[in-house]
Amino acid sequence: MGENKKEIRPEYDLNAKWDACLDLGIRRFVYASAAGAFSGLLLFRTPVTRWASIAFGAGVGIGSAYSDCSQKFDSPVAKD
Repeated sequence: MGENKKEIRPEYDLNAKWDACLDLGIRRFVYASAAGAFSGLLLFRTPVTRWASIAFGAGVGIGSAYSDCSQKFDSPVAKD
């Protein structure tokens, strides 16, 4: 009845940050891999170079997600 639930401010909510980063990482990995696969099909003939373009796209996706997530976690907390 008289439960007191404290509301966590967004800059302190680590669970929300991890959820957002996991979602961002999965999306960018999938989208960049798909873009690498599509460009590999258009530009390259051998399966090795097609797989290399997929791997490059996946690396770009993971790298950009890591960069954004590290900025999200390292951002300074505003003092009230």
